[in-house]
Amino acid sequence: DCHDLLDSTPPGRSDLVTRERIMAWERDHRPLGFGDVVLFHSGFSDKYYKPFPEGRKFGADPVEGVTPGWPDPDPDCMEYLASRKVMTLATDSTSMGPLPNLAEPTHYAGLKHGMIWTESGIGFGQLPVTGAFYCMVGPKHAGDPYSEGRAFAVVGNPLAARLIASARAKKAVDLSVTLADDLPSSWPGRGTGNHRQPYFTIHFGMNPNIKIPFMMHMLDSHTGTHLVPPSYALPKEGFDNTRYAPQVQAWLAEYEVKFGPRGTSDVTTEKVPLSHTSGNSRVIDVRSLRGVTKANQWPASPAITVDHVRDFEGTYGELKPGDVVIFRTNWTDDFYKPLPAGSGCLVDPLNGKSEGWPAPTAETVLYLAKKGIRCVATDAPTLGGVDERQALWTYWALGSKGMVGVEFLTNLGSLNQGAYFLFAPVNIRDCHGGPGRAIALE
Repeated sequence: DCHDLLDSTPPGRSDLVTRERIMAWERDHRPLGFGDVVLFHSGFSDKYYKPFPEGRKFGADPVEGVTPGWPDPDPDCMEYLASRKVMTLATDSTSMGPLPNLAEPTHYAGLKHGMIWTESGIGFGQLPVTGAFYCMVGPKHAGDPYSEGRAFAVVGNPLAARLIASARAKKAVDLSVTLADDLPSSWPGRGTGNHRQPYFTIHFGMNPNIKIPFMMHMLDSHTGTHLVPPSYALPKEGFDNTRYAPQVQAWLAEYEVKFGPRGTSDVTTEKVPLSHTSGNSRVIDVRSLRGVTKANQWPASPAITVDHVRDFEGTYGELKPGDVVIFRTNWTDDFYKPLPAGSGCLVDPLNGKSEGWPAPTAETVLYLAKKGIRCVATDAPTLGGVDERQALWTYWALGSKGMVGVEFLTNLGSLNQGAYFLFAPVNIRDCHGGPGRAIALE
């Protein structure tokens, strides 16, 4: 707790978290050690992360010397934490660097020991003094020295204790594809010129301190491992269906005859609770479906049917509300390769040059909804497959039941049944997708 350091200095200066404050915390609670995550909580983000112009107090005004700087640890504090084998930190300040002159020394003091940390966290006051499971995950950008991400915590036992024990034992499994310019991470569409925003890495300027360019990325919200919220395929309430293309209107009429009214939704990424994308994993192996379609049917995806799910339940037990259902196709393991070899991942199946990936039908999604499933995931590029009508039906069913999808997983062969699945998209307002990171703790 560093609240006493908030707004305690002249403009342009940060008050400092010292090793003495850490030592006092240890006397009051317990010694720190390997596997602990230390959070510096002053409430700076809670107070100053606001829409502009008020939001200038979060960054620009302190740097300009107009308002007080954010509280942060000094270099000696970082050295002390390293001596305690604490390698992960977080702050609800704008940066881990105190103003005006200690930002670089504090960074170096931690980074030279291999520390990592979260900057610009918020809501730390919701956590107990100790005992919560803390996690910070971001999209898996190749070669990036930093990244946007999502910080969250799990509070309350037995779950928090279970996840902490798994993390300490290094039983974390990364289920996310890597993002790079030469990998097939973004939707190419059929034919030419029908692609979504490709994934681009942009190098600009030069960081004078570390002698490397600054780095940023351009990407579609369905790039790599990502979220599918209800608003991805569902319009807002009051939408005029005649605005759909004639072909889509016909598909909607068929859908509603078969499944009932298509829903509406304004649930974008920032409105999806993380509890919806977390839970015990139930991995349904559908690799045997690959190769069942005929070339004259392409573009086509093998259908994952209700019977496939029931067969799984007969062997492994019924699905329970809150489970995360994950379809294992091994698609990304086999086809997610640097281009042009990676054309087998998306381009070829979309254009009918090869079979599409297995995908659940709308009937399957509705069956899962009746079981209380809120999240359906796949290690294929999409849950919809390559057939446009079937894809829309699947997404309409998913969204109409308030369910979400997680697409483009990988490495499911390393995942055991029942491992705790966690997916956290970047917290982007009004986003109809959401790149993020999927992991599991066993």
